[in-house]
Amino acid sequence: MSNLTSKKSYPWLVVAMLWFVALLNYLDRQMLATMKPFMEIDIAELVTATNFGRLMAVFLWIYAFMSPLSGIIADRLNRKWLIVVSLFVWSGVTLAMGYARNIDQLYILRAAMGVSEAFYVPAALSLIADYHQGKTRSLAIGFHTSGIYLGQAFGGFGATLAAGTSWQFTFHTFGLIGMVYSLILIAFLREKKTYVIDTSRKRSVRQELSAMGKGLTMLFSNIAFWIILFYFSAPSLPGWATKNWLPTLFSESLNMGMEQAGPLSTMTLAMASLIGVLVGGYISDRWVAKRLKGRIYTGVIGLGLTIPALVLIGYGSGLFMIVTGALLFGLGFGIFDVNNMPILCQFVPSRYRATGYGFMNLAGISAGAVITNELGKALDAGHMNTVFVVMIGAVVLAIILQLTVLRPRTINMTDELLITKNNDPFPVGSKP
Repeated sequence: MSNLTSKKSYPWLVVAMLWFVALLNYLDRQMLATMKPFMEIDIAELVTATNFGRLMAVFLWIYAFMSPLSGIIADRLNRKWLIVVSLFVWSGVTLAMGYARNIDQLYILRAAMGVSEAFYVPAALSLIADYHQGKTRSLAIGFHTSGIYLGQAFGGFGATLAAGTSWQFTFHTFGLIGMVYSLILIAFLREKKTYVIDTSRKRSVRQELSAMGKGLTMLFSNIAFWIILFYFSAPSLPGWATKNWLPTLFSESLNMGMEQAGPLSTMTLAMASLIGVLVGGYISDRWVAKRLKGRIYTGVIGLGLTIPALVLIGYGSGLFMIVTGALLFGLGFGIFDVNNMPILCQFVPSRYRATGYGFMNLAGISAGAVITNELGKALDAGHMNTVFVVMIGAVVLAIILQLTVLRPRTINMTDELLITKNNDPFPVGSKP
């Protein structure tokens, strides 16, 4: 095993191993979005869009508020074991979903999934960022993120599999796959810290809280981090809206069954996003080598593409306009999404990145939970277009703030650079 980890290719093997975890992460959570017609036969409460929206939102709220804690823990403990345990638990929850008999049981299981899945992304992205510190960072995160979008795409086939078997069998199958794969990670995945954690002596609870407090102070005294939080959360409004409600919109707008609408909507969005993360990662890694704002400019291009996409999805009619909107949104969101952790790395040193991304998840997914719930109400009330106007406005504001405020002065922030830069009269990221 030591020979394997010493090879130059091992950082990419880490990406490959985590790619499949990312796929399962989104596949397991997204299957529910396409299986409503099959589950409501056995669970009558799922008939209304409002109840279904609440069920989708409970996962997001729990996931959001657990993310900062999971990030803090990932910065202080072994990320390999956090990833392994997270995968095993949420896969067990997925398996248990197949035994649910009422909506209360589904609420409990979705909440448990929110807790367990929250520990994965901050730990995984910060681990990849530590293995890929130079020219390959955005591309490595792009490959990992492609697993997320493929998981989202394959989640659409949950409806297809459920139609041919049963919704219970679908949950059982994918839950078991994840539990088995966690054993593979135990054998081959290894931690890599780029900073030293003193494990020679035990620290008191007070000392641990003091250390965490210093980290939080560093993050929230940094004006750039506040902008990154908003920049991350604003596009999450349309991002989560499309992930959770696009199958329903396809089904109702195009008058097709969910077994066709589910795969069509998720594959359209995810395949475009897959192209976006790979193209965005490639462009960003090369642009940042020439200009420090290269990653920021790449992200802005991605967000810019989502604006006409939202107009087509929200106000368009017919197969061509809605599918074109989904493709354009997926492409733009992928370009934006792949650069979030790399941009954070330009302002926050390694020891605080999982914590930082945890708070980004809190902000972004809270926005997603709100919009998921509101779209359910809007769909029942018939005023969905108003929600799309709000989402477009949030994206425009995020672009303006990102271009005017974020001013990175390094590709990779370190503790030493942070101390040096904090000694000047300008906060990190705000110097003219």
